[in-house]
Amino acid sequence: MVLAPMAGITDWPFRRQAMLHGADKTMTEMISAMGLLQAPRGNIAYRHLLSYDESETNLSAQIFGKDPDFMAEAAAILSALPQYTGLDINFGCPAPKVTSSGSGSALMKDIPRARAIIAAVRKACAKPLSAKMRIGWDSHSINAMDFAKMCEDEGVDSLCVHGRTRAQQYSGRADWGQIALVKQSVSIPIIANGDVFSVADALVILNQTGADGIALGRGALGKPWLFSQIKQALAGEAVSLPDPQKALVTALDHLEDMVRMKGERRALIEMRKHFAWYLKGTRNAAAARAIINAAEELETLKSVLARHFLAEDHGTSAGL
Repeated sequence: MVLAPMAGITDWPFRRQAMLHGADKTMTEMISAMGLLQAPRGNIAYRHLLSYDESETNLSAQIFGKDPDFMAEAAAILSALPQYTGLDINFGCPAPKVTSSGSGSALMKDIPRARAIIAAVRKACAKPLSAKMRIGWDSHSINAMDFAKMCEDEGVDSLCVHGRTRAQQYSGRADWGQIALVKQSVSIPIIANGDVFSVADALVILNQTGADGIALGRGALGKPWLFSQIKQALAGEAVSLPDPQKALVTALDHLEDMVRMKGERRALIEMRKHFAWYLKGTRNAAAARAIINAAEELETLKSVLARHFLAEDHGTSAGL
């Protein structure tokens, strides 16, 4: 069970919640190789990107870029840091600001360059090396099997495959059949990713793909306990449903970690999106979100959450 890297999301407070609720492996947000090498010493953005909690025991740093030399130099720096147990190369990001520079999923259109990047990073990094990829650039250029074979040939130890093309972004349905074909074409472990929002989704994607694991991204937003629920189902155990009190404790714990990492003002702003996800599906969530988004004090956020989930505890908790 892997927490998929998500830009602006998978900082250590979020990763810690995933880990506490059953994630076996977590990833940093995407780290630009060029940015890492050229940012001023002590740059706050990169200080936050590299920040970690001492409780993290299986954390990989994910890097992106298009220049093999920059990628290798960044890989050497990151792999030397003791907090990282591995390194991950991003070949999957569909964001225009990433692909327009030739990085992320744009590299699936340029296999020779992607090959050179992997070879350079592999030479610079002695730790386990993984990669995140999509199934192709668009529906006319699906090349997931060829790309995966190239990754294996160049020394990638495991692959996470998102079952969409870059053109799809996050629309439509993930093609789990393509993930199955990738699994059949290589011998390294394959982690399936895309459209896993429930325990049922997890069981189906594993059955259809034969994958060695699952990476949760959007499915873990506001419900980090999905990791442990999936593990319970796979073990043949009864799946425990989170009650409102547990959801409240998780959200507040997440908030406290964010305050420790980024300070009260920044935490207040950044936690608004996370609270919206924690509230999703609960009764009167829209009204609670409106108050939270206008709040200027942390105590206001805490009291709104407490009142909301207390009401859920005495009413309906089906939305959780």
